[in-house]
Amino acid sequence: MKFLIFSDIHSDLAALNALMDTEADYYICAGDLVNWSRRIDACGEILRRRAGKVLLVPGNHETVDQVAQLCARHGLQNLHETSVELAGHHFAGLGYSSLTPFDTPGEYTEPEIAERLARFETLKPLVLICHAPPYHTRLDRIRNLLHAGSKSVRDFLMRHQPEYFFCGHIHEAAGVSEILGRTKSMNVGKKGYLLELEVPQ
Repeated sequence: MKFLIFSDIHSDLAALNALMDTEADYYICAGDLVNWSRRIDACGEILRRRAGKVLLVPGNHETVDQVAQLCARHGLQNLHETSVELAGHHFAGLGYSSLTPFDTPGEYTEPEIAERLARFETLKPLVLICHAPPYHTRLDRIRNLLHAGSKSVRDFLMRHQPEYFFCGHIHEAAGVSEILGRTKSMNVGKKGYLLELEVPQ
C-alpha cells in the first residue's frame, strides 16, 4: 500500500496538482496548505480529486476549524488529534507548530503538544504525522546551528519510538531524513515522500 505524504504547499496549486497526479492509495498532508488561512478552498478543490483517500492535519497557517470545514466540504479526512488503522499500522496526526515569533493561526505551547501526543502512546506500530518537527534534529534546522522544532515532539519520539515519523514546517529542512533511535523520520516538504507498506496477510 502506498502513502504519499507531503506538507507546506503554501498555495502552490501546481505543486498540489502534481501530487494529486501521483498514484497512491492514500495522500496525507502534514499541514500548511495555504498562507495565513487564505484561499484554502482552492486547495480543497484540487484535493477532492482524491476524495476518500486524503487525510490531513492543520499546519500553523490554518486553524483546526478551517481544516475540519475543508474536510466536510470536499470529502477529505481530518487526521488531527486522531488515528486510523491502515496497512496494519496506526496512522496518527497532530497539527499546528510550537510557538513562533510570527503569531500564526495554528500554534501550541509545548505542554499543549505533549498533552495531545499522549493519546498516541499505546499505538503500535505507529506512523506519526505532525506539522512540527522534533527540536534539535536535522529536520528542524533553519540555518547554521539554529533549530526551530518542538521539544515535546522530540521527547515523544525518543520515549515511544514510533516506526515512522513525518513532519514539515521548516522549509529549509524539506527532504531531510534522520533516524531518531529506531524511528525513521523525515521532513517531507511539498515534493512529498512515497511510503510503501506491506498489507498483512
